[in-house]
Amino acid sequence: MNLKPGKRLSMRSMMTVVATAMSLAAYAGTDDIIRAFDFEHMLVYFVAAVFIGVFVLLFYNRLYIYREQQAAIESKSQNGRLALVLQTGKLQLWIYDIATRHYTILRNGSEQSREYNPVEFSEFYERDSFENMRKLVFDICEGKRLSATVTLNGCPDAAGNMATYEMNLSIARRDIKGRPTSILGVQRDVTDEVRRKQHVNQLLMRYHTLFSSSMVDVIFYDANGVLREINEKACQTFGVKNRQQLLRDKFMLQNNPVFSNIDMEHLEDTRTTAIVDFSTLTDERYRLDEFGLKGKIYYESSINPIRNSEGKLEGIYMVGRNVTEMVDSFHHQQEGTLELQEATRSIQEYNDKTNFALRISNVRLVNYYPDRFTLEVSDTIGKKHFGLSQLRCIRLASPRYQRAVSSVLNRMDHRVTRPIEQTFETEFHDEQGRQIWLLFNMVPMFDEQGNVERYFGMCRNVTDMVETERRLAVEKKKAQETELLKQSFLTNMSYEIRTPLNTVVGFAELFEQEHDEADEPVFVEEIKRNSNSLLRLVNDILFISRLDANMIEFDKQFVDFAMIFDSHCQMGWTSINPNVKTVVENPFEHIMVEVDASNLGKVIEKLCNNAARTTTEGMVRAKYEYSQGRLLISVEDTGRGIDEKTLPHVFDRFVRNSDEELCGTGLDLPIVQSLVQQMGGTIEIQSELNKGTVAWVEMPCEMQMSERKVEMPVQ
Repeated sequence: MNLKPGKRLSMRSMMTVVATAMSLAAYAGTDDIIRAFDFEHMLVYFVAAVFIGVFVLLFYNRLYIYREQQAAIESKSQNGRLALVLQTGKLQLWIYDIATRHYTILRNGSEQSREYNPVEFSEFYERDSFENMRKLVFDICEGKRLSATVTLNGCPDAAGNMATYEMNLSIARRDIKGRPTSILGVQRDVTDEVRRKQHVNQLLMRYHTLFSSSMVDVIFYDANGVLREINEKACQTFGVKNRQQLLRDKFMLQNNPVFSNIDMEHLEDTRTTAIVDFSTLTDERYRLDEFGLKGKIYYESSINPIRNSEGKLEGIYMVGRNVTEMVDSFHHQQEGTLELQEATRSIQEYNDKTNFALRISNVRLVNYYPDRFTLEVSDTIGKKHFGLSQLRCIRLASPRYQRAVSSVLNRMDHRVTRPIEQTFETEFHDEQGRQIWLLFNMVPMFDEQGNVERYFGMCRNVTDMVETERRLAVEKKKAQETELLKQSFLTNMSYEIRTPLNTVVGFAELFEQEHDEADEPVFVEEIKRNSNSLLRLVNDILFISRLDANMIEFDKQFVDFAMIFDSHCQMGWTSINPNVKTVVENPFEHIMVEVDASNLGKVIEKLCNNAARTTTEGMVRAKYEYSQGRLLISVEDTGRGIDEKTLPHVFDRFVRNSDEELCGTGLDLPIVQSLVQQMGGTIEIQSELNKGTVAWVEMPCEMQMSERKVEMPVQ
């Protein structure tokens, strides 16, 4: 034990007392046992006991002092470590006394720094933040909470910077009844963390803003050439219909014909321009069937490989844009400029030929003089035909173009040095009753000092061009509508195929699960029914696709239509409700007509099947007649009919009625209409809701012979 000198002295004194007491005890032990209880011996015993008691008291006193000193040293060490932790973690402690409602800040974790009243303490924090913290303190005091955590903003300093603190509140002391008497607040400075998060969020926001920019295409491939990210603009450029599906399919760099020739191992920062004609690409690796790209595109891009500190490739970052429209526009501009230059050279070289061409092509030469505010028009070089004032020029234009003409004249009055081109609509009409459109191309002419003296150019009648552009716009809109219809058809088709297919798969999976054997016939029946529905739908899709592509060959031959009409009707009524009466009116014993029996029979079967499916009671009637080179067929039912809203669209594909039910497979009536039209006939449908439907088919054909029945049977 390492004791101080004062402690060593005390221990020697205690040892002396012990030795004296032991000597007295030894001396007392040498006497006779009888004399041990006389007065002198009793005094010796008392003195020895006193010495022993003093020794014990001194020993425990020194032991207590020693332990107190060790506890003080340990407390000081712990306070030092706590102060280091508080300093390292940017922590600060304070105590809120509930009785006095004062705040005391603890320095180094234990020493009191100063006592603050609420007003003084609130000056360290922003007002709203302090009020939120006080509310939580009061909740803890009232027993609503045991602890709480809150984020506070400090008061701005002179530079306007504001610190941010995270504060944990808990109960520090309780009274004998368990009620809180003081609240401990542990405050941590999280300013750097908050600023770092804000900086990271700003960087992420800039990254997402750049990547999702609608101005340029942004694409990222990893080191293996697998597509990892693509923005919406790039999806539009490359015709990507489903961005998430493309990313899940791990689209490769080599699958993109624009970048398929890139050498990834030796790739450096590169700017490229590619010209790709998708109509000539046949390689399956390009997966062109997944995209809507056609024709030729011009594409410029910047390719930047990303490498680590060791030079190993980690990814490829590409930024590009489709410049096809820009290139086409540039080509058109070049073509127009070349035409203008060629016309100018022709005018300079062949005045006579130019004058003749001007008269024949109805082109006029134009000069505008800013000094005189006059526009001169001529049909020959060097000869003035007539002059127009500014007001007259403006009035010649239609009202919606008068402001544009005024703006052009104003620019020429200010002698701009750029060429001027303007197309506008006039108040005049041509022989066909169309409003005339004029195109003005004007270039500045300079004097010897380099100042604009006048503007020279041509005026051309471009009415035909404008009308052609209008018609092209109409045709373009029609083509777009057709494309939308095709996309809608494909979407509906995929949906209608999945519906019975999912049912078949679902009931098939039920066989693998625990089930009652009595339910198996139901499962089998559902699988058969939906399989048949799926088979009919697929057959109809294949058949209507062949019809759309004009791949159906029609073989017209003379057949006895009276012999085949009944059988086609009965085949169409195979699934009819037993409560429905079927009637076939066949007025001929024999009638030889030249028709395609197979495809015309398909039309009859589908019309009869459609009537049987929509009729649950009443009657279904089929009949035909031949008159004046035409075979007239009608199928009538007393079924639920078609509502007025659906009737105009019954020949559309996958059309649904007001109850959201398909008409058959959704392709029956479209197939019937297409077959009838391609065989040269017509079809009409008349229907009323809840009263029935009548379908008429008129088919032109040649009759070879006929034999009518003697009398029609009464049905």
